[in-house]
Amino acid sequence: MTTATTSREPQRINTVAARLDSILVNRGIDPTAGPTEDPSERVTALELAEGRIPPRYRGALAGHRQVASWVDEVTHEARPGPSGTRGIALGPSLLIAGPTGTGKTHQAYGAVRSLLTAGVRLRWEAATTADLYARLRPRAGHDAERDLATLSRCPLLILDDLGAAKQSEWTEEITYRLINHRYTHLLPTLLTTNLPTAALRDAVGDRVASRLAEMTTTVVLTGADRRRHPAP
Repeated sequence: MTTATTSREPQRINTVAARLDSILVNRGIDPTAGPTEDPSERVTALELAEGRIPPRYRGALAGHRQVASWVDEVTHEARPGPSGTRGIALGPSLLIAGPTGTGKTHQAYGAVRSLLTAGVRLRWEAATTADLYARLRPRAGHDAERDLATLSRCPLLILDDLGAAKQSEWTEEITYRLINHRYTHLLPTLLTTNLPTAALRDAVGDRVASRLAEMTTTVVLTGADRRRHPAP
């Protein structure tokens, strides 16, 4: 008796499901459709990212031709994920160099916003080198190795003002470990520096400079300090 009853359960469930589907169809409802989302409640990836982008750069655009080309290349390399959106896997890196106030950080955040606008799904981190060293400096109750791993492995990293912070053997080692991991794993990295590229070797060390030379395309911005001489 138990076996017979059990064998009939799937038939009863299918019958009930069919009746429910029929009722929904008669009422003009597609039974295969998932829950709908109010368009007014949808939040784009760009809108979510705005909370992490500093207010000064929330309207930034990748206006430089070489930066825009980098965005196009990373977008092309993006791979489709389970949800159908494209995410960064591997890709090229970019070194944006130039004097103070020429718009390097603006272009870097503009590149992030352009990728999001293009529909690329991003997990990204951003830090100046001075903040990076402060964040990773050993102190009680803080797991600096975990923080370094997060920055090393994130799909996209903005590292701002490379070479601007005071250097030591410890900072050189931290920079090497970070850059070497991203170099080895071909992870896209956006770096900015005020230093001429020829002087960067002295600031970051031979090992880092060698890897940057191979992994990055260099974009040089020129012009006056926009903070002191804003465009009319």
